[in-house]
Amino acid sequence: MWSRLKKFFDVADQKITADKYFEICEQLGQEPDPERIPVEWADLPELTRDSINIFNTLGDRIVADIGYLGKDYSNLGNLLDAYKIEDVALALDIIFWLDSRAIKQSQDHMKREREKLKRKK
Repeated sequence: MWSRLKKFFDVADQKITADKYFEICEQLGQEPDPERIPVEWADLPELTRDSINIFNTLGDRIVADIGYLGKDYSNLGNLLDAYKIEDVALALDIIFWLDSRAIKQSQDHMKREREKLKRKK
C-alpha cells in the first residue's frame, strides 16, 4: 500500500496518467512495464482514498516567512467519525505521511525561493 501511495503522488506531481503512459508506450513501440504504470485514484484502497480526503479537508497552518507548518488536527476526530474509519491507526499513519511530505515540499520551495532572492542581490 505504501509503495502504491508514494507512486500515486510521484506520478500526480508529474501529471502522467495511465492512459498517457500507454499512449507513449504505443508511440515508442514498447510493451508497458507493469512497474511503471502510473497508479490512479481508483487503484488505491478505500481507506487510503478516505485518508487523503480527510487530509485535504483539514486546515493548513502557514506562517508567512516560514511556510507550511502542517495540518490543523483539531477536527480530525470528527472527520474520522464522519468517514466511519475503522482502522484509525493506519489512517493516521497515512495522514501523517501526507503531512510530512507536504511539509518537506514547502521547505524545499521556501529554500529555492530564498536562493533565488540571494542570486538577485
